[in-house]
Amino acid sequence: MAIAVVTGANRGIGLELARQLGARGQSVVAVCRQSSPALDALGVRVEAGIDLTADGFEVELGRRFAGDEIALLIHNAGVLIADSLGDLRREDVLRQFELNAVAPLLATRALVPRLRAGSKIALVTSRMGSIADNDSGGYYGYRMSKAALNAAGMSLARDLAPKEIAVVTLHPGFVRTEMTGGQGLIDPAESARGLIARIDALTLATTGRFLHQNGDPLPW
Repeated sequence: MAIAVVTGANRGIGLELARQLGARGQSVVAVCRQSSPALDALGVRVEAGIDLTADGFEVELGRRFAGDEIALLIHNAGVLIADSLGDLRREDVLRQFELNAVAPLLATRALVPRLRAGSKIALVTSRMGSIADNDSGGYYGYRMSKAALNAAGMSLARDLAPKEIAVVTLHPGFVRTEMTGGQGLIDPAESARGLIARIDALTLATTGRFLHQNGDPLPW
């Protein structure tokens, strides 16, 4: 059976995506640096010990999935470091770029040989990566890294269309998770349901779109 791969699946939105996909019969593989009791309880295949910011991680990722066929690849792993113009640090900006933007691109390249015509890729980004939608400033590293991920999503959509692989870039909403310090407007379960609905609706005709989990189109 072709599998669904979810990165950053040990907690938050990623954990809920793995839970809901598994509950409807999808064969799920969770990728993470370290598993969690909640993830272990799902009973899905877990590929732990993968640091998406480590040098050469994509070689190990390709090795782990060498015998698989991937129907769905969800890049969910990410990091948010709050900053302002006065207190931003170079290392924090680069850390967010590495995990939020560079890692999904390298992971996709490593796993493309495992995808087939009809496979789908979803990039979990943020509307904070929208340049047109930025009306509050701040969060320099996070906004820049998510804008870069959005750009990568569009290029992937164009480059993978000839292989009949569709790509969507998705904003999960303002979700109450550990990343947001428990603040937010919706819970991970609601966010995951919306994300999965958007992925289900994705086709080659709609590849390259930037959408809210509720289905609303977002400005780049």
